[in-house]
Amino acid sequence: MTGDPPTISAKYRLISDNDTLHRDFASLGPSDVFVGRLRLKPSEENLIVDLLERGVKLFPSGLSQLCCRSKVMQARIFQEQMIPGTRAINDRHELMAAISEYQRSAYTKVVTKKDRANAGLGINLWPSIEDVFNQVSLGTLDLPFVIQPFYPDCRDIRVIVLDDHQEAYWRDNPDNFRHNLHCGGKSSPADLSTEQMDLCRQVMARGKFPYAHLDLMVSPSGETYLAEINLRGGIKGARITTADYRRKIDAIHQRYCHELGL
Repeated sequence: MTGDPPTISAKYRLISDNDTLHRDFASLGPSDVFVGRLRLKPSEENLIVDLLERGVKLFPSGLSQLCCRSKVMQARIFQEQMIPGTRAINDRHELMAAISEYQRSAYTKVVTKKDRANAGLGINLWPSIEDVFNQVSLGTLDLPFVIQPFYPDCRDIRVIVLDDHQEAYWRDNPDNFRHNLHCGGKSSPADLSTEQMDLCRQVMARGKFPYAHLDLMVSPSGETYLAEINLRGGIKGARITTADYRRKIDAIHQRYCHELGL
């Protein structure tokens, strides 16, 4: 839909490209609907609040689009679905509080996730949370980030939910705790349990995701936790083709427009 001119209906105007959105930004209001991924710089993301306050409809939701941009925000929104001890660290005070909590819980190794890094490239493993604090104090580890206890021998499942198309596959790398296929992992089909699918649906509903890529962590004892969620992601290892993937996304967008009479 990118590049199409605005569509006018009796009630709403459809905007499906970012150039039109930015050109008309100051005049947008309750009669405007933007469908697609918002193109915003990190310093511009607060404009989503302004759009929503003015009644502009966003699809996918503004909440889902913000979550996609920030692992720290995901750790706040979906903390209950992530592994126990997961914390969003925005400043040194929050890190100091996490140190006390981790010491009480006898956590040793920890993992940090850089806020906006993808494909496993922003994930670091540390011997202890004190090592993390040392690097923050020395200015070699930038805030904000997500911290969580290191769970060894976890398995990783990528789940793709596109309306009636749902599939899952294991991602495994015996030589690296980062199981991302980008980091050398291999994939194989996975069958989700009812509880795991319920977890995906719960997360999607909380974040108002109309479709999603979800990464799940499965502990050796069988507990399943959310690792992260995104509206889009790589489909290497999936059964669905790139062409079918795009058609599914377009169909979801078009159905939303149809429901609004566009």
